[in-house]
Amino acid sequence: MIHHLKGKLVEKNPTHVIIECGGVGYFVNISLNTFSKLPEQENISVFTHLQVKEDSHTLFGFVEKSEREIFRLLLSVSGIGSSIARTMLSSMSPSQVRDAIANGDVASIQAVKGIGAKTAQRVILDLRDKVLKVYDIDELSLSTNNTNKDEALSALEVLGFARKQSERVVDKVLGQDASLSVEGIIKLALKNL
Repeated sequence: MIHHLKGKLVEKNPTHVIIECGGVGYFVNISLNTFSKLPEQENISVFTHLQVKEDSHTLFGFVEKSEREIFRLLLSVSGIGSSIARTMLSSMSPSQVRDAIANGDVASIQAVKGIGAKTAQRVILDLRDKVLKVYDIDELSLSTNNTNKDEALSALEVLGFARKQSERVVDKVLGQDASLSVEGIIKLALKNL
């Protein structure tokens, strides 16, 4: 309903700003990323997302459209509310969130306060295809990592390790260094199994 606000910056805090437009002061929740990019000038413009609930109407503001899109994608995931999405965008830049989702980096997403392993995996599972489509990320570089991961997992299964346990360890290993070869993944995974 409210696409953007353009007006006078009345108050600026790390968690919110107050913008006066046409004599009305809007309380707009922001992330630390937006806070750091907001200009110090009096007149500003922010893209907004209006969240309507039974008991409240809450405005969220973003300096860049890309951050708003990532925020909206995060809200579409079961278990992710506006506060966790905002915390994620305060902990990581929109491009870091996008890359973590595209590369299946569970560790980076799980490092955000309030996100557990299952929620991090759900974020990746639900949003990976959307992120790849929206941002036209080259899937070739990603598929190489997936092939290496699949080959490493198959080898670990042949060696007698359970698939789920192996997958957790391999994801952790790839979270630390996504450019590892199949042999490198297996060697590091064996040390952690």
